[in-house]
Amino acid sequence: MSVIEKIESFKGDLVDIRHDIHMHPEIGFEEKRTSAIVIEHLQRYGVEVHSGIAGTGVVGIIKGTKGEGPTIGLRADMDALPMEEMTNLSYASKHPGVFHGCGHDGHTTMLLGTARYLAAHRDFAGTVVLIFQPAEEGLGGARRMIAEGLFERFPCDEIYGMHNRPNGKPFEVYISPAAAMAGADFFDIHITGAGAHAAMPEVSKDVIVAATALVQALQPIVSRNVAASKRAVLSVTQIHAGTAYNVLPGEAKITGTVRYLDRAVSQLVHERMTAVCEGIARTYDVEVQLDHRNVFDVLINTTSLVGPYAEAAADIVGVENVFTDADAVMGSEDFADMLATAPGVYCSIGHAGTVPVHNAGFIFDDNLLPVGAAIFARIVERRLGAA
Repeated sequence: MSVIEKIESFKGDLVDIRHDIHMHPEIGFEEKRTSAIVIEHLQRYGVEVHSGIAGTGVVGIIKGTKGEGPTIGLRADMDALPMEEMTNLSYASKHPGVFHGCGHDGHTTMLLGTARYLAAHRDFAGTVVLIFQPAEEGLGGARRMIAEGLFERFPCDEIYGMHNRPNGKPFEVYISPAAAMAGADFFDIHITGAGAHAAMPEVSKDVIVAATALVQALQPIVSRNVAASKRAVLSVTQIHAGTAYNVLPGEAKITGTVRYLDRAVSQLVHERMTAVCEGIARTYDVEVQLDHRNVFDVLINTTSLVGPYAEAAADIVGVENVFTDADAVMGSEDFADMLATAPGVYCSIGHAGTVPVHNAGFIFDDNLLPVGAAIFARIVERRLGAA
């Protein structure tokens, strides 16, 4: 039997695991139940387990039976999103306001499937490090695991990750040859003025007017400062101000994100945002404070490993379904931090359904579970010389 056939034989168990995790989603650094499930299954498979890294992170170790060799890292994220689910699934989230709307329940389950297979088929030379990471959704889970000694304790010669892609093209695998996903900065802008009765705006320092002008002034930064040959996005995502119909508030807050494929672009945008904030402050006689911070680095695949990962994927889904010239996307992924430490590659895999991730109606395709697990297992077999 092939690796995919062997993993397909326990697909039902994988589906049950994912549905259980899906019903009990946990946001970043709170994945205690999810971690416990991961630990329970790894121990059941006979995998060496290390827990408590970055709080809820888990690492499993599988050693091959053919002696010493390289170490391959495989990573999955575990956290859910702070959003409502509107899927009407029988196994929908039981926790209001928390939803696996990005597929991390699937990623965790796929890596568990890989662990089950590799623990039973150790005919390779080397070691596999299974990394179950908390808090990918903008909370810095990868950075915290690295800061707490992940790669000092478990050095990896290569590392691989994957993400589901709900594009209605099941089992197509997409790999970008270099920069694959954007870096991301988050920003908070606090505006402080002077409140007043809404009938007497002349005695206020109106933060509503300043905030709306600021949003409009931020939008041209990319189109008028970043070269057209560069890719960047600046999006304001929240505006908070006011409590009543007849009160001009004294404070307002604007938040958002900047995405880019070149850190020099991030610096340029930051400089222009700083200048715009200073100009708005002078123009409207208010205080404007900008907090602009990096959250995700640009995810850059190791070019020399794109081919091997593509070949492993082709063994599972067919060479006609593997694309190694995929365009970079402006979404972000903190696996970038791990790739900055060890060479490796990140791919995405298409599945049924076209409702996008981070949408309340997103549904993960369970048919992807054995496929993703098998691709992970196959890259190990290929790189560590399994029969």
